[in-house]
Amino acid sequence: MFSIVIPLFNEQRNIITLLDEINFSLKNFYNYEIIIIDDCSIDDTFKIVSKLTNKKLRLYKNNINRGQSFSIWRGIEKSSNEIIITIDGDGQNDPDDIPKLLEYYINNQNIKLVGGIRKNRKDTFVKIISSKIANYIRSRILKDECNDTGCSLKVFNKNIFLSFPFF
Repeated sequence: MFSIVIPLFNEQRNIITLLDEINFSLKNFYNYEIIIIDDCSIDDTFKIVSKLTNKKLRLYKNNINRGQSFSIWRGIEKSSNEIIITIDGDGQNDPDDIPKLLEYYINNQNIKLVGGIRKNRKDTFVKIISSKIANYIRSRILKDECNDTGCSLKVFNKNIFLSFPFF
């Protein structure tokens, strides 16, 4: 059993495709929920998702725009399961990677977090370079050899996450 948390802000063009891809990628899994937190989108994201009839789907909307970190935190807090998977709503992460990361997480009990690494990013050149520089500096300081902490595709334990102070 696991929960997939998806923060959304103005993703009306991506959300149906993303949900279809997630459900297809997880066709061999039965016991999971998808929690969507709409961060006060100003497009039709909330309206589109609220019309869906997927029993695995739970939808929440922030009263005001609170940002991605708050939306992820809120989704995790609302989740029913101990294993959490986070993924952005912008389609830059491949849902086909979810079963791979989940299997690695489950089969390696000493590992507390499994994170994806973005390949072939669809961001601006400045955003990609800024991210690479920030990841390089962070990795040098922490000496953890992690190439991409900004990738939203992650698998981890709910209780460990919620034990950290929110900021």
